[in-house]
Amino acid sequence: MVRALSLRLQLLLLQALIVCVVTLGAGIVTVWIQESAIRDSYRERMVGVALSIARLPVIVEAFDDPAPSVAIQPVAEVIREASALTYVVVTDLDGIRLSHPNPDRVGESVSTDPSIPLSGQVWSGTETGTLGESYRVKVPVFSDGDTRADDEGARVIGAVSVGVLESELAADLQSRLPGLLLAFGGAAVAGVFGAAWVSALIRRRILGLEPDEIAELVGERETMLHRLSEGVIRVDHRGVVTSANDAAERLIGRGPLSGRHADETLDGPLLQVMEDGEPEGRLVLAGERPVIARSTGLRDDRGRVVGGTLLLRDHTELHEALRSMDGQQSLTEGLRAQAHEFANSLHVVSGLLELGAWDDAREFIAQVRPGGPLDPGPDAAALGSELTALLSVKIARSRELDVALEVVAHGAPPPESIGDLITVVGNLVDNALEACRPGDRLRVTVDATDSSVRVRVDDSGTGVPDALRAHVFDEGVSTKGTHSRARGIGLALVRRVARRRGGEARVERSPLGGARFEVVLPVAERVS
Repeated sequence: MVRALSLRLQLLLLQALIVCVVTLGAGIVTVWIQESAIRDSYRERMVGVALSIARLPVIVEAFDDPAPSVAIQPVAEVIREASALTYVVVTDLDGIRLSHPNPDRVGESVSTDPSIPLSGQVWSGTETGTLGESYRVKVPVFSDGDTRADDEGARVIGAVSVGVLESELAADLQSRLPGLLLAFGGAAVAGVFGAAWVSALIRRRILGLEPDEIAELVGERETMLHRLSEGVIRVDHRGVVTSANDAAERLIGRGPLSGRHADETLDGPLLQVMEDGEPEGRLVLAGERPVIARSTGLRDDRGRVVGGTLLLRDHTELHEALRSMDGQQSLTEGLRAQAHEFANSLHVVSGLLELGAWDDAREFIAQVRPGGPLDPGPDAAALGSELTALLSVKIARSRELDVALEVVAHGAPPPESIGDLITVVGNLVDNALEACRPGDRLRVTVDATDSSVRVRVDDSGTGVPDALRAHVFDEGVSTKGTHSRARGIGLALVRRVARRRGGEARVERSPLGGARFEVVLPVAERVS
């Protein structure tokens, strides 16, 4: 129970603390603003009262009397009581009081510095006088009853000082504090209840889990995700990759993927699978690697873009195993046909011997060429054992299909290009054999120089339609069906190999009547 409430209590206490601190800070600032507003209000009122007194003709004329306080004291007291001020004091040029709330103080010197108003300027501030600490305003009195020092002939003849005790200002502020405290107290209570609601809402959103449980789940998810042999890529509604495991980066050959847009990281077919969705899986190329791609699609049942997940399974080993099995099957069929022909030859020799035709038997044996069906020709010896073995298997396959396969080789390709040549030649020959009919011809030409290796595969089959030539190397495009999921991988792989090496792959009409596929693979310059 304690553990179940710990996160809620932590959130509640933290938010309540934040609410209280913010409320307290706002209250202090509000009280300061209120105090400043009260002080400004008093100042404006006191300035108005002081200037009004300084302009009164009875006050100005009284300065010429032998006893000016007789006329000034009653007027000042009436104005003080009417204005609810603590004091109204009028002084002459020597700082002698001509009025005061305490009549006994009349005729005495003021207790504060009168030099600023006597110099013709208005002053306001807090000072301590005979009545205590007060907030006061001091203005000059001019001889013409005006308050402008720039009038011609005007001179300062005295000063007027009005003020209110600081204790009265504090009392005015305190009278307004209950309302402020009630407002801020209500805000704090509402904030605490809001914090409790937010804490409960957050807890429901995280399924009642504690922070350590969430961290443990995230760690398990990351461990499981990155240890999967299948690639997993998650894309959000904006098309940005939010997560991708190590297998995905290895299969695609790019990294890191997270945080990048799917258009930048996924090839065209992979991006199409991601956008359209493919629950059953589709064979596509990730670089030069065949993979099975599955996706949930980026849209929900209502057509809204919500993001999706792409799963990638490496198909390279299975693809190579199928190709190897196909080659072994072709080789087996060729050997079976060769054994059948050899058995027929033995029957002929046996018959001739039974008939006593010794010379005819000897001549027939001399005409039999051992190993002919699997011999790629004398030119193929320079191609290396791996490529020669591949061509031998293709010859066996072509004999089974009744297709005449000819191998022409010029020069020896460098060892570092043999792997790519096996991929290129194997796919091009397979593609040509599928396009040929019984009785057609097929010629494989390999020209190796110091700078490049050129592979040409000509056939006398059906050829490639003109409308399909521009897209025949695109992934998923096949002469057996322009967009077949089961086909369209071999030629796309050939072009990617050529582009990786800085070469090119193209198709055109063959002199044999069918199609000519030509691939140029540049050879890296060797350092002696």
